Amino acid sequence: MKLRRLGRAQGDVALLTGGSGGIGAALAGELAARGFALALLARGAAALDREAEKLRARGARVTTHVCDVRDPASIAAAFSAARAAHGRIDLVAVCAGIGRHVLFEDHDAENIRSILETNVAGHLHTIRAALEPLCERGGWIVSVSSVAGRLGQPDEAVYSASKFAVTGLSEALTIELAPRGIHVLTVYPGLVRTGFVPEDERSRLPESALRTAIEPEAVARAIVRALALGRHEVTVPRIAAGGYVVRAIAPALFRRILARLRGNVLPKPGR
Repeated sequence: MKLRRLGRAQGDVALLTGGSGGIGAALAGELAARGFALALLARGAAALDREAEKLRARGARVTTHVCDVRDPASIAAAFSAARAAHGRIDLVAVCAGIGRHVLFEDHDAENIRSILETNVAGHLHTIRAALEPLCERGGWIVSVSSVAGRLGQPDEAVYSASKFAVTGLSEALTIELAPRGIHVLTVYPGLVRTGFVPEDERSRLPESALRTAIEPEAVARAIVRALALGRHEVTVPRIAAGGYVVRAIAPALFRRILARLRGNVLPKPGR
């Protein structure tokens, strides 16, 4: 089956996890502007309803489905409800994710479990549930990884590990699902201006990261452009992709640069 490029939707339906805010909500807005009907998934009903009302005010057809991506039965039920409401699913965007910006030693077991279950198991459960509807007529999977899923980030070791897993999954499925007409786009955002990093942890972020943080709407626009062009990867902001090159050809230099950028937030000995 031939892979489709994103154009003006003709009855197409997009399902988005993490649809109550951040990249998920911003992408929902971009897709609605292209004529997509939307199924928004998230854990919080109130936040979902707020986003849905904003989109409906713009003329979008929207359904909301409360679910927990960590639970395969919950995500399967949400997909079934979305298909019953809309009749089809053409695009699935896996935007749900959590993280912490702390030293690895400051993570407890529950912290680690929660990040891995949401970011890794949640990704797997969502894409697994997406296969049946997408294989019917082809479509798109938007897999939101992170620059931290290409370049391991200090103070984000567990988050980086989870996003490296997402990157590996997405790269494999890009090839595996192409014969079924499913186009996989892997998205590598840098730091995004959302509530993703708790306020009490933002002080540990390097100043350079805070200066170059991007809006979720910029990520959403980049995703739509990449799908329209038939691309399989997109990094936002594009300058962050330079780090991939430095890491590949001069890994020692890359480590020194990261350490230097982080130097202003390193704890003093004996903290």
